[in-house]
Formats: sequence, C-alpha cells, structure tokens
Amino acid sequence: MKLSLSLKKILGPNGPGIDAAMRRGLRFLDAHSHTALLESVGKTIRSVPAFKAIDKSALQDSYGGNQKGPSDDFLVGRGLFYLGEQRRLFLDCTSGHYQMTWGYGHPELSEAAEVAARKGVCWDNHSNIPQAPVKRLGKVLVELANAPGQKDPLDTVLLGVCTGSVACAGALKIQLKVFEKARGAKVKPVIISMAGNYHGSDMIPQFMRGMWGHMARPFVLVNVEPNDPGALIKAFQEHGDRVAGFWAEPILMNREAIALDVDFLRLAQKWCRNVGALMCIDEIQTGFWQPEIFEFRTLGLEPDLVVLGKGMSAGFHPLSGVLLRSRHDVLAQYDAISTNGSAALPAYVALCSLELIRQQRLRLKAIKSRIQSGFEALAAEFPGKVLSAQGRGYLSGLKFRKVEDALQFHRDLLNAGLWTRVHAYHAGHSTVLTKLGLLADEQVVDFVLGSFRKLLQRRESGKRSL
Repeated sequence: MKLSLSLKKILGPNGPGIDAAMRRGLRFLDAHSHTALLESVGKTIRSVPAFKAIDKSALQDSYGGNQKGPSDDFLVGRGLFYLGEQRRLFLDCTSGHYQMTWGYGHPELSEAAEVAARKGVCWDNHSNIPQAPVKRLGKVLVELANAPGQKDPLDTVLLGVCTGSVACAGALKIQLKVFEKARGAKVKPVIISMAGNYHGSDMIPQFMRGMWGHMARPFVLVNVEPNDPGALIKAFQEHGDRVAGFWAEPILMNREAIALDVDFLRLAQKWCRNVGALMCIDEIQTGFWQPEIFEFRTLGLEPDLVVLGKGMSAGFHPLSGVLLRSRHDVLAQYDAISTNGSAALPAYVALCSLELIRQQRLRLKAIKSRIQSGFEALAAEFPGKVLSAQGRGYLSGLKFRKVEDALQFHRDLLNAGLWTRVHAYHAGHSTVLTKLGLLADEQVVDFVLGSFRKLLQRRESGKRSL
C-alpha cells in the first residue's frame, strides 16, 4: 500500500496555502541572480501568493509562543536569501543561526547528499559501527588540524556527538578527567575561561558563564576579561597546578564578537604548559568559516583540545566533535555521546563542504579581508555613532556608543530587509553582528556595507529610516 505523504496534507489545514507559497517562492529565488535579488531585498514579492501561516501558540514564549498578530517567520530560502511568511525578501547576514556555511539549499551539496543517500549512505546509525564517511571525516579533520611535521599532533577526534553543547561538555570532561588522574580526586580543579564566554547550553558550560551559581559547583571557575594579560597571569599564578583547563573562543560571538589577540592566546598557551593544564579552543563559531578551516591554525596556536560544531556540516544536520591527542583519550565509550552521533550523511556533507572550501580558498580569503576592512572603514567613518569594528573576517560587526542606537540600527536593517543580530541584552552590550555565508561575493559584501553606510548616514543626519 502506497502512503500519501504530501506537504499539503502533513502541514494540516494551512498546508495547501503554504505549499503553493513555497513552490512559487522557490521559483522566484531560483530564477534570479544575486544582482536581481539584491535589488528586491526588503520588498514584498507579489508573485508569491498570500497564505495563512501556522500560529506559534504551541511554542514556548521565549521563541514567540505568545506572539500577537501575524508572524513573519521563515518561508523558504535559497543561498543567502530567504522569503518570510509575509512574502518579504531578506538577505540573511547571519547564515541562519551562524551555522549555514553555504546558505540555504546549496545545489551541489544538496545533490551530493541525495546521490550519497541513494547509494546507501545512511542518515544515522549506531555509533559502534560508523559508516565510511564518519571515519573518513575523522581522518580529514586530524590532517587539517596539524601543521606539516608537527611534533605533538592532534591525532584523535571524538566524533560521536551531535550538538556543540555536547562537544563542549565532552572537552570539559576530558580536562577534568586528565586532572583527576594526575592530581587525585581530592583536589578541586580550576577552570579559567573568558568572561562572556558561550560554550553550549548544558548546565555545566552555562555555569562557566556565571549561570546557576546557587547549584553545586563541580570545579572552581575563574573568568578573566578578554585580552587582559594581567588578569590572565594573575589567575594562573594564584591557582598554579590546580588549573585543569583554559577555555577560549577566538571570537566571542556571544559577547559582541570580541576577537582575542593572538598574543593573549599565546600567553595562555604558555601558562597552560607551565602548570600542566589543557588548553581548549572552542571553534564552534570560527571553524569552517575560512580557507584555513580553523582559526587556531591561522593564529599559529597548538591547543590540547579543539571543539568543532555549527558550520562543519553546513547546517545540513548538527554534527560536532572534539580534536585531541590520543594520550588524552580518557573517556569511556558513553561518557560523551549523542544518540544521533554517527550521522554518516551529515559527515559526507561535511566532507563535501570542506572540498568546496579547498576549491575556493583564494576567493574566500579575499572576501574575508573585504568584510573585515569594510567594517573597519565604517567605524572610522562614523566615530560619533560607532565605537569600534568588532570580530575578524566573516564574523564581523559594529559596536555602537549607545545601546539605543544599536537597537534602532538593528530595526532599520530589518526594515530594509537585512537580517542581522544585535547584542543589547547585557549591560554595556551595543553591537550589531553579521556572519555572511561563504557564498557571499564582492557584490553581496558591498551591498551589505553600502546598506550599513546609508543607514548610518541617515541616523547621523537625524533622518528617520524608510
């Protein structure tokens, strides 16, 4: 008996309207070049039929469950562009939630996944029996993580995890286990991390951000300010060989895209070696978003642990991991694992994405530089409104002098059809963030920078945005 599994039916009473809008929306996106789409950003696409969207009442309040009025959520996307439910065209300047390396529905990656599935590459299976793409991805990641002839290479990868949160928790467990084996169970370990860090949504990594402080504390936490070498040295000197681990994101996207200085990170690496602590670089945000693949390789660092996630599988399906040295492979089989952590098809897509990065490395390097220099130029051009350019390369933004200016500028961008993020939910936060997908060409970058400039000029002259 053949089952009827149609979009119209599965989406319920609103299904027929949604189905028609999605089909017409994709037809519009597929039929237009970057040039034509950029000309329509912010506009309502009348060729897409209006429809009744599904309300969000079943979702939690923090994600719009109590929203009043019509929603304008994601309808359909291609590349760097998407249509909202109100049929407006947006340029996605944050690559989904920072994970869609090649945008929406990349044709080569989509076809590669479909062909691989037809040939027997499975969606997922038990992690005890990983399929060929998982094993191949492990080998490729180890190769990419080490400089030629590196004396003490990262030669092992924990690849049985789905989300970055689980990967971060796994790396932390390794630090604590290695410390316990060296110092015994009676000595309480110390973890040094950056103030404003974000290493996942599990309770213990959130404890590293200062949350859940009234709960039981499994280790002593020391937060130091980013790029403050004095505070870093003081923390290591005070705790010495009780320090089990050091954590840092090369760019703190959860704290206004603060980019850590290479000298600061090298200082941390030196002190980790002095006291026997394991240095962990969290590349969930920075990894797979540059021709060198990993930011720590670009910076010339040699960490003990590297956490991977987000862009590794280009948003196809969550896939994360931890690079480490085999002597630190101290966890038992199920100490750090996800049920869907042996996802062969996402691993295959990750391998294909890495090949695309390899083929386009020169173009990506040029675009990376264009984005960074463009935001630096905007900060220099509007010093009255903008305090500084933030981040590095594809992870860039502008920090405003006033939080209300950042919030208003974010609204202006949204009204103009540019989807960005704004950090204004902590005291002192006033930054608009971007993370353009790797599909971005010079025209897209210049459009984004030009839109920022135009809106800044309007704000500077006191005019209201359109």
